[in-house]
Amino acid sequence: MTNAKLKDLFCPESVAVVGASNSFDKLGYHVMKSLVQGNYGGRIFPVNPKAQQVWGINTHPALSEIREAVDLAVIAVPAPFVPEVLHECGRKRVKGVVMITAGFKEIEDAKGQALENELGSIARQYDLPIIGPNTFGFVNRTFGVNASFTPEFSLLEKGGVALISQSGGMCHLCGFLAMEQRMGVSKLMSLGNRLNVGFPELLKHLVEDDEQTRVITLYIEGLDDPRDLLDTAKSLRGRKHIIAYKAGKSEKGDSASRFHTGSLAGDYQIWKGALRQAGILEVTSAEELIDTAKVLDKCPPAKGPRIAVLSGQAGPGMIAADAVEKTGLKLARFSEKTQEEINRLLPPIAIRTNPVDMGPSWYDTKNILDILKAALEDEGTDGIIFIAMFASANVHLAKGMADYLNSMDHFKKPVVGVFTAPPGIWDNEIRAMDGQKGLSIVPTPERAAAVLANLWKANLLFG
Repeated sequence: MTNAKLKDLFCPESVAVVGASNSFDKLGYHVMKSLVQGNYGGRIFPVNPKAQQVWGINTHPALSEIREAVDLAVIAVPAPFVPEVLHECGRKRVKGVVMITAGFKEIEDAKGQALENELGSIARQYDLPIIGPNTFGFVNRTFGVNASFTPEFSLLEKGGVALISQSGGMCHLCGFLAMEQRMGVSKLMSLGNRLNVGFPELLKHLVEDDEQTRVITLYIEGLDDPRDLLDTAKSLRGRKHIIAYKAGKSEKGDSASRFHTGSLAGDYQIWKGALRQAGILEVTSAEELIDTAKVLDKCPPAKGPRIAVLSGQAGPGMIAADAVEKTGLKLARFSEKTQEEINRLLPPIAIRTNPVDMGPSWYDTKNILDILKAALEDEGTDGIIFIAMFASANVHLAKGMADYLNSMDHFKKPVVGVFTAPPGIWDNEIRAMDGQKGLSIVPTPERAAAVLANLWKANLLFG
């Protein structure tokens, strides 16, 4: 599958929805809602022989009845009708297909596999790229098209992270976490059964032909030919960061993968080593996937394991210090010049060595920012954890930090922030800071340490 064909699929000037419906209990209803309410700028062609209009747009009785060119067809009709619809797509010279319909090789029935084999033959006949079957669709936030049955994904912030999953459910989990954590997304999609577009094809497209994507995340259950993915990743190593969350580690998970996507998960220990050899950073939770992708997208690389912990309160700073060492990082040892500057800015009652307790400077935002600047300039520091828990005395800190970011150049080292406050107090300031000038914000000190460890590992794997 060529990159040009995938580019046409993901950037369609017109979309036909085969199975478009006015009934809430039909997936074709929700696909239409995604396109209409997502403000898709191209032409929309609902295909439904029994309705005159769907979502206020005139329908066509069949794909072949549409007189204009169709770039993308989203198919949401029962499985037995799909082969003929695919033939129509081929004859119509449709450039790509999203096949939401399920009921193929993922079911425990030989007829499902036979039907999917037929779809593969038709796709080859017309050289037709297909996302699916058994997919929720895709969202291209950069181009402005939501070709899925989840309209809410049009609310995702635009950014540099592509979320690619075998599972539609995992897409929803990660997509909603991305919203919650203010992570910018370029593309979000589930590959389903991967009829002829799988991880290798997507990796090549995203690395070679998608300038907006800077970080690629993969959720992998099971693959019939994992070597293809691993060889592709290895050939692209050092061009864009690739992160993977591998499921199906247990015997039960392996069995579930077979039922869900029609492929066995495989031996996890073999996978673990193979991912590392291919230059793919492995994570072990959905939160870690989102945190790591977000920070890789927005922060400069961590060129070493030496971390400075700067905290507005001693307790969270101690937690961060413990977490730093637990993840394989180490606390930075400040130079004499840096330590003298921090000593000047903080009274003797404070812990002034790493981790630094900045609590006594609550009332003086400039002092706190000068401490951050000193730690960043220290040659023995590779990254910063900056922690601020709201208290009445430091109410102006978040605004001061936001103003400081606006007035400065991009950080040359990663700064991972932890800002917590009651709802409605620092909300706007946190949103304004997150992802700016090399600062990225995560919810807890433990997650800050974990993501900096991944930032360092990613830098080692990148070469």
